[in-house]
Amino acid sequence: MRIRPIAAGPEKPMSRPIRSRPAAFALLICLLALPCAADVLKISIDGPIHPIAEEYIGRAIAEAERRHSAALLITLRTPGGLVDSTRGIVEKMLASKVPVIVYVAPSGARAASAGFFILEAADVAAMAPGTNTGASHPVSATGGKMDDVMKTKVENDTAAFLRSYVSKRGRNVQLAETAVRESKSWTDQESLSQHLIDIVAPSQEDLLKQLDGRTVKRFDGSTTTLHLAGQPVVSFVETLRQRILGWLMDPNISFLLLAIGALALYTELNHPGAVIPGVVGVIFILLAVFALNLLPIRFAALTLIIAAFILFALEAKYSTHGVLGIGGIAALTMGGLLLVDAPIPQMRVHLWTALGISVPVGVITIFLTGIALRARRGKVATGQQGMVGEIGTACSELAPAGTVFVHGELWSASSPQPVANGQRVRVVRVDGLQLEVEPADTAGSGNRRQRAGKVAEKVQPEQSETKAPSS
Repeated sequence: MRIRPIAAGPEKPMSRPIRSRPAAFALLICLLALPCAADVLKISIDGPIHPIAEEYIGRAIAEAERRHSAALLITLRTPGGLVDSTRGIVEKMLASKVPVIVYVAPSGARAASAGFFILEAADVAAMAPGTNTGASHPVSATGGKMDDVMKTKVENDTAAFLRSYVSKRGRNVQLAETAVRESKSWTDQESLSQHLIDIVAPSQEDLLKQLDGRTVKRFDGSTTTLHLAGQPVVSFVETLRQRILGWLMDPNISFLLLAIGALALYTELNHPGAVIPGVVGVIFILLAVFALNLLPIRFAALTLIIAAFILFALEAKYSTHGVLGIGGIAALTMGGLLLVDAPIPQMRVHLWTALGISVPVGVITIFLTGIALRARRGKVATGQQGMVGEIGTACSELAPAGTVFVHGELWSASSPQPVANGQRVRVVRVDGLQLEVEPADTAGSGNRRQRAGKVAEKVQPEQSETKAPSS
C-alpha cells in the first residue's frame, strides 16, 4: 500500500515586524512628557501670617512638587503675624523640592516682621520698586513691654532662628540680624545693595525673565538652574474652606459673630420657642469659636464678655439708672479688645469695632430683658387666672349662690356676703365653672379702710413724739 503524502496547503506568511511610526512615537513622547511639563505655580499672600496662610503655602508647595513645576512664586504683602505660623512656613520652604521665589509686590507693599523671615527663607528673594522689608523685632503677644530677661531670651532665640538659614542662602547674616535686634528696615534698593535680596523687578514678567538661566543654591547644598522664560504661570487658589476661615480669622469679624451669637441665644432663653434666634446664635457662636481656636485668645477676655451679659440682665431687673448697663458695656468692650493675644495691631480687635458692637448689643440686651421681666411680673390676662379681679354685675340675688355677668358671659357664682340683684361684684377665685365673688364696693371700701388705718398708724406715733409735755 502506498501512502500518499497529504499535500500541504499554501504556507501562511509570517506576521511582519512592527515598524516604527514617527507620528506614534511623537505622540507617545508627548504623553509621557505631559506629567513632567514645567510651569510656574503662583500664590498670593496678602494679609497677616496665621495658621490659614501656613496651610495655604504648605498646600502650594505640595502641589508644585506633584506637578514638577519649575518654581513656586509667592507674591507677598504682609504686616507680620504669628511666630509659630512663620516658623511653620519657613520649615516647609526649606524642605521644598521645588525652588521657591518670594516676590514682595506690588509697589508700596511691605514684608514686615514675619514677612522678612519668609523673604529671607526663599531660594530667590525679590522685591518690586517702592517696597520695604525688615522691622522684625519680637514683641509681646499682648503688645505690652517684656521684662529684660524675657526680652533677651526672645531676641536671642529669634536671631538664632534667622541666622540658621540666612547664612546658607548666601545673604548678609549680620545685617539681617539687626532687623531682629534693632528693628531696622530697608527699601528695595538698600536690600539689594546690602545682599539681603537677589533681584529688584518692576513686574512679574521681568522677574521671570531675569531669573531665566540663573543657577541658585538650594538649602541642602545642591544647585539648580532655573528655566522660566516662556513657562506658563498657573495660579493656585485657596479652597473654599480656607477662604471662609481666612475671612473669619479677622478678629473683628470673629468678635462680631461671637457678640451677635450670644445676643441671639440670650433672646432665645428669654423668649423660649422663637427657634430662629436660637439657631442663629448656635451657628454664629460655633463659627466664632472655630476661628478663635486658630488664634491665640485670652480666656480672661471671654470671662469679661460673659460678665457683661450678666450685668445687662441685672440692669434690666433692678433698674440701677444705667450704672450696671454702663459697666456691662465697658466689660464687653474690654473683653473684645483683649480677646485676641496677637503681636501686631492688624490681628487684634480695633477700639472702634469693640465700641460699635458693645454699645448696641448692651442697649438691645437691656431692652429685651426688661420686656421679659415686665411680662413675667404682669397680671395674667388669659385662662382662669385671668378672671381673678374682673368686675361684673349680679344677675340675681346671691344669698349665697346665684348668677353673675362677667367678661361678656353668665357664670354661676357664690358670695360669702349677701349681694343684691344688679350690684357690682369682683371675682375672687375660679373653681372650675363656679366663681367666688364679693361685692366690689365692699372690697373697695375695705381696701380704703386698710390704707387709712396704715396712714393713721404712721401718723399717731409722730404726733405722740412731737406732743409737748404738760407742766
